[in-house]
Amino acid sequence: MTTKGTLWRRRAAVGLALAGALALSACAGNAATAPKATDQAAGGKSPALKEPDVNGDGKVVIGVLSPGDINDHGYYQSFVDSADAFAKEKGWTITKRGSVSTTDALSAARALCQQHVDLIALGATELKSAIPASEEPICAKTAWYMPAAAGVVTQTPRILLSTDDPNQSLLAAGYAAGLKMKAAGHTKAGFVTGNKASFSVLAAKAFQAGIREVVPKATVTSTYTGDFNDSAKAKEAMQAQISQGTKVIYPYLGGATDAATRLANANDVMTLTPGTDRCDSTDPKFDISVIFNPGDYFRAALEEFAKNNLKMGTTRVWQLGVDPYPTVKFCDPEGDEAKKLAEFMKKIGNKEIDPTAEVKRLG
Repeated sequence: MTTKGTLWRRRAAVGLALAGALALSACAGNAATAPKATDQAAGGKSPALKEPDVNGDGKVVIGVLSPGDINDHGYYQSFVDSADAFAKEKGWTITKRGSVSTTDALSAARALCQQHVDLIALGATELKSAIPASEEPICAKTAWYMPAAAGVVTQTPRILLSTDDPNQSLLAAGYAAGLKMKAAGHTKAGFVTGNKASFSVLAAKAFQAGIREVVPKATVTSTYTGDFNDSAKAKEAMQAQISQGTKVIYPYLGGATDAATRLANANDVMTLTPGTDRCDSTDPKFDISVIFNPGDYFRAALEEFAKNNLKMGTTRVWQLGVDPYPTVKFCDPEGDEAKKLAEFMKKIGNKEIDPTAEVKRLG
């Protein structure tokens, strides 16, 4: 998997995506049906395509293009796994290609259209250069889907965008960590991530702001290793923070997440997941799941596609505290902390709390 500088931008549901928010470190279960999120229409007229057999050839083929490793056990794989699982249920075919460069995105999309796929799913905003193909005659009978943060990709009538606000999930993640810290009497937290970029800096600030909602004098030490997937660098950063007495650390990483978390487990340090629900994991063990898995969003889109209800030319906005995703949960809640977290997320959902304003105030 390559750089995660777009995880914050791609999450909208990504999520996270931030990519990113991020490269996510494990595949979430995609079996559950996710309700629809809010649809926001864009200008222009959506093409009249009959789903899911858009091209009318008697079969349904989903084409997936990803800029990263589709076997990364994280962000990129979760997206593909959702397609695989749902296609198997429906008897559909999946054509997938990982590690697609930005310069190859347009030609890769055209190649999928030549193979008569019914839906092209672009796994992250790095591949937005493929979108012009949606307007070309060769792709006239193809639906399009992409996770993208607001403003990163221009909405067109021929693509459905899926988005969320990373500030929401990262603020709630910090709030959950803050509840644990207050109960244990801690005031120091840590944030270990990869490249120092705008999205990762904002993620750290949102996490700190959430903690300070509960522990006003808390500090968050942020370490940027320069690589989301280098386990040695991640463990070195984790060990440095552990040596400083930090008892809550967020491994906001990609492929290095598990190695860093195992080190935290060995030192009785609480951790959070970067995007997926891993409360059932025992090796490594997580204390809080921060869930903005792009696979869950894609699963919901495929369910609508199967019903001939996936609307091109719209943006599906996922709201914390309103929709099932994004969300944050304790893996082993104690006392009333789960109730407090649910109430906090509900306030974000009904706009009693403005995450962006809170990050500016407390981050």
